[in-house]
Parts: sequence; structure tokens; C-alpha cells
Amino acid sequence: MADDSRNFTLKIITPDRVFYEEEVSMVEFNTVEGEVGIYKDHIPMTMIIAPGILTITKGEDVKEAALHAGFTEVLPDKVTILAEIVEWPSEIDVDRAEEAKSRAEERIREHAPGTDMGRAELALKRAVARIETVRA
Repeated sequence: MADDSRNFTLKIITPDRVFYEEEVSMVEFNTVEGEVGIYKDHIPMTMIIAPGILTITKGEDVKEAALHAGFTEVLPDKVTILAEIVEWPSEIDVDRAEEAKSRAEERIREHAPGTDMGRAELALKRAVARIETVRA
């Protein structure tokens, strides 16, 4: 039996919906400073999210989603993620993600004048996060 006393509330909000809201034992995601894993009683802090895989652990159950950008507030008993985009694997169009990945790689490789390299790199990271989430 899971020890519910080690759980905390995870709430993930996007502009168009409450994506997730439940008691969990751990959450992992990328920030601009690296990967983080959060358990109950974590020190309070805020972080900027970077594209990658969001992993939600609830006892023995593990769920993954593609998390693209946003902010998070961490409190000892609650984590709130304000996400620009977050998608379950079933919501991801893999063919579209593969095409976006190819376009971004081409823009980076060609590095044509006027190309916004930061935007191209972000598009590549988002496409890779989608593809990896589906294939995980």
C-alpha cells in the first residue's frame, strides 16, 4: 500500500484547461537550469520550464507528457505548473512532430541570414520532446 503521507498536490494549468490536478509522490521536468525532481517538503522556489518530458509518479503509476514552456511554483505541499503547452502522448501527432523536427534541423544547418537561431533551436527541442514522449 502506498504511503499517501508522502504525496503532494500537483496542478498543471494551460491557457485552455486544467491539464492535471491530483495527489502525486514525485514530478520531474526540465528547467532552464537542468532537470529537476520534486518530492513533498521541497523548499519553496520558482523555476522557468524548458522543453522536455514531464514525468508524474503516483505510487507505482508513472505518466509522461510533453511539456514545452512555462513557469512553476514549488511549495512544500503543492507544485503548480503554468504551462504554455503540455500534451499527453495520445494528443501528439507524431508525423507533424517529425516534420517540425526536420524543418528546425534544416534551419539550424543552413543558418541563413535572418534566421532566428533561438527560435529554430526551441522548435527543435519541442519537436524532440513530442517524439520522445510518444516513443517512451
